[in-house]
Amino acid sequence: MAEVVISGSGVFTPPHVITNDELVASFNAYVDLYNARHAAEIEAGTVEAKSPSSSEFIFSASGIEQRFVMDKEGILDPERMCPRYPARPDDAPSLMAEMGVTAAQEALAQAGVDAGDVDLIICAASNHQRAYPAIAVEIQQVMGAGGFAFDMNVACSSATFGIQAATDMIRGGSAKRALVISPELTSGHLEWRDRDCHFIFGDVATAVLLEAADVAGAAQFNVRSTACATQFSNNIRNNNGFLRRAQDQMDDRRDMQFMQNGRKVFKEVLPLVSSHIAEHMAREGVVADDLTRLWLHQANKTMNDYIGKKVLGRVPEAGEQPNILQDYANTSSAGSIIAFAQNSEDLAAGSVGLICSFGAGYSVGSVIVERV
Repeated sequence: MAEVVISGSGVFTPPHVITNDELVASFNAYVDLYNARHAAEIEAGTVEAKSPSSSEFIFSASGIEQRFVMDKEGILDPERMCPRYPARPDDAPSLMAEMGVTAAQEALAQAGVDAGDVDLIICAASNHQRAYPAIAVEIQQVMGAGGFAFDMNVACSSATFGIQAATDMIRGGSAKRALVISPELTSGHLEWRDRDCHFIFGDVATAVLLEAADVAGAAQFNVRSTACATQFSNNIRNNNGFLRRAQDQMDDRRDMQFMQNGRKVFKEVLPLVSSHIAEHMAREGVVADDLTRLWLHQANKTMNDYIGKKVLGRVPEAGEQPNILQDYANTSSAGSIIAFAQNSEDLAAGSVGLICSFGAGYSVGSVIVERV
């Protein structure tokens, strides 16, 4: 069975930044417009008035200070509150593929590998721009890669599930080099008009190159073990889909965007993730003192602090559990990969780390790696 290594990683960061102050100013302007337009209904008690947001509330609730987005103007327009992505002709690369290719090229350059030598591409992301053809196959064509490609969606766990799938295929001999690409265009499915969640997400794309050890020339980490688990819950969901027209639900419906029951998610996901990591480590014979670094899913600072303390049995020291949430916000499955890509070069040979992502499903994926 082939040994698998991570030989490169890449991050594409969008060109626009929205700070909490900018976001709050736009949201509160929208709130004022909404309440003025519905003043009579609010007075009659048939419509509930919307409440303003604040930068202090956002940071306290999440630890987020800003986010990167592909379009800023549409999101901050109080009359729109949604990004504006011009439609592209069918023969032009999709926006999602374009983001993914940029991240993938960085990973390939880091590893010194040509795109033509890649024989597996997995586009692992939360919300795909279209149902078909697969974004992964489009990326394969744009990059000139060989082999085969497919899309995968396990919400915020997509990247780690993709790493496990690619690792298994390389170990099984059906591929030699695989790119797991996570173009997370989250701004398109976020409800920017909802005070409880309008600040959560940002856009980004990440890529990880995995290779069979016998063909890798620039291995960075050995993939020691992977583990994935799921447990059904609809406390995080998006009801949008191709049956919408058939169900006569083409109106502006709140449930057709990102929705979550935050309190239940917090209560139910934390023990699930903590026990999953503990069981994975036990199976691999890894104890807390063996871990040099935790690259966790970047959804909420309080959640990460809890998981880090639970896994290590103490409060993580500076640098042991890097957070990028304050700069990127929640980037769905890409968050743990950003943390890994930006906080792994300093590790000494033999250092052991764990990548973990979790989210809707519920789903959780973890990858134990060792620095080469």
